[in-house]
Amino acid sequence: MNRIPSRRSLWVFDFDGTLSPIVADRNEARLHRECERMLRFLVRSPWNRVAVLSSRALDDIVSRLPVPGVFVGGASGLEWRLPGGHRVGPGAASETLLAAKRQAVSPLLKEMASLPGVEIEDKRWSVAVHYRNASPRSFRRRVSLLQRLRNRKGIKVFIGPEVVEVQLLGGGGKSAGVRRLCRLADWNPTGERIVYAGDDENDAVAIRWVLSKGGAGFVVGSRITVPRALHVENPAGLARAVREFADDFRSRDLKNAREISA
Repeated sequence: MNRIPSRRSLWVFDFDGTLSPIVADRNEARLHRECERMLRFLVRSPWNRVAVLSSRALDDIVSRLPVPGVFVGGASGLEWRLPGGHRVGPGAASETLLAAKRQAVSPLLKEMASLPGVEIEDKRWSVAVHYRNASPRSFRRRVSLLQRLRNRKGIKVFIGPEVVEVQLLGGGGKSAGVRRLCRLADWNPTGERIVYAGDDENDAVAIRWVLSKGGAGFVVGSRITVPRALHVENPAGLARAVREFADDFRSRDLKNAREISA
């Protein structure tokens, strides 16, 4: 079978708020059906590599993705499950460093968990501080404790929708996760096409990095603004836009191939 020549594309998607609508109970988050169709559409092409990159623990995000052939990143890309099922972690040195970091921030997190309505979600490599149900009277105390976390060397803090994501290792964050994915997928980020879609501050850093390499970015919803990124309203809108984008890539690559061979 003759295939139309094309450039390869690496598609990377955040999960919560991007492929799944934000829901009150994060345990109830599900892949939007239009996004599932979109992922299956992308995976079918031999010119595409497709990844879902989440701050959730790896086992958690794997259980929410019924689409085979996808790279799945947990802990903002510190851990990956490859399309064949093989898993890759950050290594023994990072495990040792993580243990020290967890011990160091444990008193602050316990104090934060004692605030009325604040819930701590332990994802091992990171901690999510959920404050959707927190009392307004605890606002100043909450901000003070978060600032003390920010001041810790090597700790990264990202703001999400009614949640704060605390990355316990300096190499964490989705921008670092995309770079790790490029190494795992043997991908040249400056010579090959990357598209990233996300909805929060952690994603914004990754989108800016992808744009700096000549790629494309989608912002879902209105929580963040990234210059030169495309904007869509919700996961269903993203699914439609990505399919149009992929078709446009194919048309442009076909046109270029014909011009080269003419």
